[in-house]
Amino acid sequence: MNPHILRLNDRTDLATKQMLHNVIDKKQKWDKLKRLHLLLLWSSVFLAFCFLYYFYNKIIDPYSYSFEAVFSAIFSKESHLYVFLFLVGMFGAVKVLYTKREKAEKEYHALRSEIIDRSKDLWKEDSWKKRNEVYELMKKEWDINLYHVSK
Repeated sequence: MNPHILRLNDRTDLATKQMLHNVIDKKQKWDKLKRLHLLLLWSSVFLAFCFLYYFYNKIIDPYSYSFEAVFSAIFSKESHLYVFLFLVGMFGAVKVLYTKREKAEKEYHALRSEIIDRSKDLWKEDSWKKRNEVYELMKKEWDINLYHVSK
């Protein structure tokens, strides 16, 4: 469990600490998938642009006098097919990462919403006044807003 959460001694009970730990894990997983998705997306766009630039300058422009010559130049090298398949695979991986990212975001927001909805049960009597300290810690350390349900 996170050391910051373990130091919340009298502010929360063990079950609440576990819920806070789980929401931190979900947030970190979502952030990681979001960064990876963007990195893969932009790298695949960049590589596709580079391939199209090469394709135009080395194949289309020199052989533009005949469709047969362009077709022959495209299929004369195996590497063109491999690069094309690699780019298709990268865009497929981007789609897979996007769905994983969306699933992780839904899980994170569901758990965060559950903590917000159950806050009256999680912090009772004296600890209700100290829950603001827990909320501030979560906002400052992990950028997790427990004040409102909206994103």
